[in-house]
Amino acid sequence: MSLALNGGSPVRTAPWPSWPPPLDDAQRELVLSVLESGRWGATQGGTACADLTAAFARRSGVEYGVAVGNATLGLFAALLGLGVEPGDEVIVPAYTFVASATAVLLAGATPVIADVDPVDLHLSPPAVEAALTSRTAAIMPVHLAGSPADMDALNAVAARHSLAVVEDAAQAHGATYHGRPVGGLGDAGVYSFQASKAMTAGEGGLVVCRDRAVHEAVWSACNVGRTLDGAWYGHPRVGWNLRLTEIQAALLLPWLDRLDDEIDRRNTFATAVERELAAMPTPAVTVVPQPPGTTRDSRHLVMLRVHVPFDRSFVLAAMAAEGVPLDGGYPPLGTMSALTEAGARAEHCPAAGAASREVLWVRQQMLMDDPAGAAHIAEALTKVLAS
Repeated sequence: MSLALNGGSPVRTAPWPSWPPPLDDAQRELVLSVLESGRWGATQGGTACADLTAAFARRSGVEYGVAVGNATLGLFAALLGLGVEPGDEVIVPAYTFVASATAVLLAGATPVIADVDPVDLHLSPPAVEAALTSRTAAIMPVHLAGSPADMDALNAVAARHSLAVVEDAAQAHGATYHGRPVGGLGDAGVYSFQASKAMTAGEGGLVVCRDRAVHEAVWSACNVGRTLDGAWYGHPRVGWNLRLTEIQAALLLPWLDRLDDEIDRRNTFATAVERELAAMPTPAVTVVPQPPGTTRDSRHLVMLRVHVPFDRSFVLAAMAAEGVPLDGGYPPLGTMSALTEAGARAEHCPAAGAASREVLWVRQQMLMDDPAGAAHIAEALTKVLAS
């Protein structure tokens, strides 16, 4: 069968679902209400930001939340709130988005890039242990692709060495670990509302935590150094304006009512992908498994591992031509010269290196398709890899 890249017929011609989905009635009503109120900023007396942070904190199993302009700033504020200072080191996984490391640099600390588990691609507890020094102040597990990192093991490492734990939950809205929601499993958790995420206002983020003192420090960092009960022009700490707007919060707050249904839809599609891949004439692709303890995967992505040699650039181009575009995924953080030149320290990370060569992603909007669409992914992979 001729590849579409070479003039053949593509496997799929129908469009995949768009992302974000269309506004629902509740979003439209709340956004219009905020717009008409004229209270668009978070300090103008509106309630959308406060309601969103309270709802997210409850859903994360903690008491406190702070809405911020984006998740990178949220990670930065969380690190500051937990006392991370210049000269400290923060361990981050090698297979993650660059912002996990740049947020550490923003706080004046050193990102230490540690390897991931070779099977599930989440931060490896043994690799964390190997990367520890006397300067280590925190660990930043990432709930990659919507599945939770192995938090019991990582929290145990942190407890043995008196380290803070900041969960990068940017991709994991609604995920649970041993029945407990992510975000509330460490000392602070940070969600993203960037355009590709499971809930989006174009940009945005939110920090959750259980400790009041940490919450006050995070809130102050995000509110130009003010204190919760202090004067408007009182700035006893150094802080910044990192706030979310009421308009963004109005887009996000009603989304919580449909989030679980959308997670269910993506999980149904992911199950269909696994089934279709297993039925390939020569099974050469598998879904990267969930880490131990996963009880709900929010399926921001489905990560596929290819078990045969392949030309990565060619396969990505050929799959796109077949109407089944896949994403190439992350390069290992330690290979990014901008990070190492800025002071990041990279450990030996063979598992992340293998992932960058062998793993491809099915993006979130594709997972919102009818499960029958999973057959197109397997069919296109069979056709392209056979070439």
